[in-house]
Amino acid sequence: MFFYASSGIQKLCDRVASSTLLEDRRDAVRALKSLSKKYRMEVGTQAMDHLINILQTDRSDSEILGYALDTLYNIICNDEEEEQDENAQKQADDLGAQFTDNSYCKTSVFLHLSKNEFDFHVRWPGVKLLTALLKNQGVQVQGVILVSPMGVSRLMDLLADSREVIRNDGLLLLQQLTKGNAAIQKIVAFENAFERLLDIITEEGSSDGGIVVEDCLLLLLNLLKNNSSNQNFFKEGSYIQRMKPWFEVGDDNSGWSAQKVTNLHLMLQLVRVMVSPVNSPGATASCQKSMYQCGLLQQLCTILMATGVPADILTETINTVSEVIRGSQVNQDYFASVNAPSNPPRPAIVVLLMSMVNERQPFVLRCAVLYCFQCFLYKNQKGQGEIVATLLPSTIDANSISAGQLLCGGLFSADSLSNWCAAVALAHALQDNLTQKEQLLRVQLATSLGKPPVSLLQQCTNILSQVGHEKLCCSADGSYLFG
Repeated sequence: MFFYASSGIQKLCDRVASSTLLEDRRDAVRALKSLSKKYRMEVGTQAMDHLINILQTDRSDSEILGYALDTLYNIICNDEEEEQDENAQKQADDLGAQFTDNSYCKTSVFLHLSKNEFDFHVRWPGVKLLTALLKNQGVQVQGVILVSPMGVSRLMDLLADSREVIRNDGLLLLQQLTKGNAAIQKIVAFENAFERLLDIITEEGSSDGGIVVEDCLLLLLNLLKNNSSNQNFFKEGSYIQRMKPWFEVGDDNSGWSAQKVTNLHLMLQLVRVMVSPVNSPGATASCQKSMYQCGLLQQLCTILMATGVPADILTETINTVSEVIRGSQVNQDYFASVNAPSNPPRPAIVVLLMSMVNERQPFVLRCAVLYCFQCFLYKNQKGQGEIVATLLPSTIDANSISAGQLLCGGLFSADSLSNWCAAVALAHALQDNLTQKEQLLRVQLATSLGKPPVSLLQQCTNILSQVGHEKLCCSADGSYLFG
């Protein structure tokens, strides 16, 4: 069977190379296409040069071009749907990489067909082939496209193609094209990518949309993450304001689809990219200001206090709110004013701290609350004073639960994670604030009935003297991680 297939493929290649009739060459290329999935190695080894030559010599015939591009795609890309064992998968991937090495130098030919040919049977396989080449030899193919006249710009036109399958595969191509290349990212952004992508997200249903929304969000992340120029362009273009409707959730949040959870998660990541602590302080502050002014922060806080929101979305929302308020006095003040819709209303900070010191809550959620508390107090002496005040005798309200009560309860809980979280949280209430350090020395605790109260500092010292060295090391590591 192998010999028959190999000799048959050779005969087809001879027809492609020597036949003077277009119809005969077309039939031969169609036959190679039909064999190319099952006999990737043979077709790739014997036919690749002939197929690439067809793309240059028979450019006027869209049908043979389409067959040639499909065949090249099949031998370069392992697109089999059935499951393979690890060794077979590796061999298939190695084969694709080998053929990519032989063909990426012809990227300019494929690029010309993908961007200039409007015929569906040429453009679609051309887009898929370029995407496969980018997956296998990203840096080299990016280089060819970057120096091609109007290369990136013409590929951006795929987003405006009225045929959805081409537009959608164009998104996948642009995802691969923009990976790790700041120069290409900037060109794509200045080719009106933000406007187009946000329009598609809206047309496809925003967070309720399907896989196309996810692909748009992944491309936006490629364009914005670690790219300060694009982040500034996004902010100056007033695109932050267009993110607000993404986070409008109803009263009934039960039964979210897996796709909606994925979409919301990516949307939250985009917000975090714009206000990441690793960005320049000025850029972060400017984005934080925009997010407050357009109501995006308020919308996120609504999700924070809503019922029925999936746990992983709630956790990521807490992390996102954390970075939107971090170091921004206006945003921190707003967050301090947010109340949960309970009866009686409770401050959002109190509700979150209740989760942090509750050992039944997921670990990642409790860590997210701790991070949020840290960001709330970062460069916020006013907030530090308000937290410490809830520990002082003159301000304690016996009829309500305060942040201070929850932190003290967590500090002396039997749950070691609550001890750690509460200790780190209290440390941030004192950080770089001599006044609050002095105030905390006034805090008195009732340890048991009939015994005089002891200071918070004395009680902490008593506990530390009773625990082993191992627990102390754990606490020190934790404080360092969140410090």
